[in-house]
Amino acid sequence: MKIVVIGAVAAGTSAAAKARRNDESAEIKIFDIDYNISYSGCGLPYYIGEQIEDRGEIVPRDAGFFKKKYNIDIFIRHEVLKINIKDKVLIVRNLDTSKVFNESYDKLIIATGAKPVVPNIKGADLENIFYLRNVQQADKIKQYILVNNPKKAVIVGTGFIGLEMAENLKDLGIEVTLIEKLSQVTPGLDTDMAAYVEKYLKDKGINIILKDSVIELNKGDRTTEVVLQSGKKINGDFVIMAIGVKPNVELAKEAGIEIGVTGAIKVNKNMQTNYEDIYSCGDCTEGFSLITGKPLFRPLGSTANKMGRIAGDSLTGGKLQFRGVLGTAILKVFDMAVAQTGLSEKEAISESFDVVVCHNIKLDKPTYYNGKEMIIKGIADKKTGKLLGAQIVGYGGVDKRIDVFVTAITYGANVEDLFHLDLAYAPPFSTAKDPVMYTGMILDNAINRDKKLITPREVPKIIEKEKDVTVIDARVEKQYEEAHIEDAINIPHECIRESCNKLDKEKTIITYCNKGVTGNAVQNILINNGFKKVYNISGGYNNYKIQKKE
Repeated sequence: MKIVVIGAVAAGTSAAAKARRNDESAEIKIFDIDYNISYSGCGLPYYIGEQIEDRGEIVPRDAGFFKKKYNIDIFIRHEVLKINIKDKVLIVRNLDTSKVFNESYDKLIIATGAKPVVPNIKGADLENIFYLRNVQQADKIKQYILVNNPKKAVIVGTGFIGLEMAENLKDLGIEVTLIEKLSQVTPGLDTDMAAYVEKYLKDKGINIILKDSVIELNKGDRTTEVVLQSGKKINGDFVIMAIGVKPNVELAKEAGIEIGVTGAIKVNKNMQTNYEDIYSCGDCTEGFSLITGKPLFRPLGSTANKMGRIAGDSLTGGKLQFRGVLGTAILKVFDMAVAQTGLSEKEAISESFDVVVCHNIKLDKPTYYNGKEMIIKGIADKKTGKLLGAQIVGYGGVDKRIDVFVTAITYGANVEDLFHLDLAYAPPFSTAKDPVMYTGMILDNAINRDKKLITPREVPKIIEKEKDVTVIDARVEKQYEEAHIEDAINIPHECIRESCNKLDKEKTIITYCNKGVTGNAVQNILINNGFKKVYNISGGYNNYKIQKKE
């Protein structure tokens, strides 16, 4: 059997390696248009920022490695021009010699990846406008910085690449301006969680322009003028365009291979296309949501490796199948970690779930062991009690917690199950009641014990709707006097029991504290004393003041 793979980064090489493990007799060839294979695209910003000094660390393997270890022939700088499905032949061009030749196959794997979105605007192709997707582009950015010693950079887009580049350029002493067309940074997060990231970026000295987009790029003598939709003009020595990627499917599309609703190549669970002997994997390929079962395009190296392994296994008679993804992602920006998995609140609502959310502000480990706060947003379905998603912003242990949530959602956990997890505990690593367990407790209270939670943005809506609402600040007097919600009355936790007789049990009451725990305690006391409708503000005043600008 002759297996040919188009593309030699994460998915393509994983597919070829798995196929070889399953079948020692197969002839396996890979064609790739690039100079480098099997490189770490996710490490490129850190290579530019000199956190990774040795280029070889992000390009650890070459064609010789795969030939020696797997007996796989890899041809770099070879572009596949056409797929002739009827005759099972590829038309290939050697980019160094311009020679065009035919290559037959028995099984074909398409792993052509994704490519940066290039806006259709004037100046998008200027020499100091960069798009970071491969090692060559990283080399160009690095060389430009070395030669020109730039002082200012403009980054368009606040996704993974945009924020990682912002950190690395800032650490090189370059002033950074971020431009985002949406009303928030980190488009994948819900707005309330993105607010924490935005505040942190500003504290780090990053300039941020939201709700604006680039319409023109003009080259001056030394700088590029970035013209925005609003009329603003920003000058930068160079520009990083990081407005997203799109699946590289033109070759497949021209061959008649079916494209899915997301714009990526449609496959079944075996990574098989609409043609029996053609498979697709990686960033050019459509996945599906583990929660909704609907098509999903999430181009990540982890998913690409998984898809590649499944494709290589399937075409050699294996039984591996793709089970879907949650869209799990994690980002480091300076000292902050930002993570998410499953559905966002916005997505859950659009899927018609009866959504309950909580904002859990807890230390990652005890104060005496230098614990730092993390903010966990949990999203659940009130009807079933199922956990639907989680988002975390913090400084330590974020990866550990998001992976616990991933596992819980993958295996269909209810929110109450989180409390019963036997998680590892010792002061250097966690608190006795881990933040994951606390998130489950909060959501369980809200769903199964009628301890109503409201988000900061819901507070004014309830006040307007109910007309006659009492807002109780359950913090100590000093904290109340420093800042509080407008028209709130101060009844500290220790005084609430003696104050119950002075409050109207028929009125709607909203309680809050700093982070939500004491507000919940006061809510419990009121409910146990016969109050009919009592809400607690999720995340307390700390969360409320972050969201006030909305």
